Amino acid sequence: MATNWNVCGVCENLQITKPSVVWCSECDEGLCGECKNHHAVSKGTKSHETVSIAEYKNLPTEVLQISQTCKLHNEKYELFCTKHDCPCCKKCVKSHNDCKGLTDINELIKNVKTSNALNEIEQTLQEVVENIKRLSTNRNENLKSIENKKREIEAEIKQTRIQVNHHLDKLQDDLIKELLRVEQQEKSKIEKLLTTLKKEKEMTEVQENFATINEFCAIGPINWPKQYLKNARGPIFWPLIGKNIYHILEQIRLYVF
Repeated sequence: MATNWNVCGVCENLQITKPSVVWCSECDEGLCGECKNHHAVSKGTKSHETVSIAEYKNLPTEVLQISQTCKLHNEKYELFCTKHDCPCCKKCVKSHNDCKGLTDINELIKNVKTSNALNEIEQTLQEVVENIKRLSTNRNENLKSIENKKREIEAEIKQTRIQVNHHLDKLQDDLIKELLRVEQQEKSKIEKLLTTLKKEKEMTEVQENFATINEFCAIGPINWPKQYLKNARGPIFWPLIGKNIYHILEQIRLYVF
């Protein structure tokens, strides 16, 4: 591949700079419009096929990097060795004397555009391109499907979260209600107990009068004042011993009298 394909090679040799309009792969150089016309009618080059510079620039890089001249002898490739699968210049032939598969490159590539092999390659490439497009379309659809599925799962997660929260709220309400019920029940028990403990005043009064009761018990029922014995049922004796002690005194009175 020429390094300066956008400049006419013929004019460049004449120290003239003109832009090239076509490329000749056999001459391995670009040609301006005027040189192109001479190239097309010259006896040595009229059989050469050329391509426009625009088309040449669009060729794959691998094609553009194919050299037309031998790196060892700096001469144009003219033959192709099928044994070593490489192009050869005239000077390379000396190292390929034992090779029987040397073929003229021009003859080898003359019908390449109409060969079955090229058609098969072109068809295979077309199938590969279609497969790539189909695969690309399929994968893009997969990406969309994954995105949609992700959204569905997110929605399900959010809905589940709402249901869980609702269940937890209900459970919390039930527990709080049960807690309040137990609280009221226990408070009622405690308040009832406190009401019972209020009788402590009465017990205190009995305790204060206990000394008097002990005195009466010490002297014996026979020596008790008659007003207490006779009125043991009445209210005079109650303030002294209290209602709870009254029943005991009543039994004693009945025993004595």
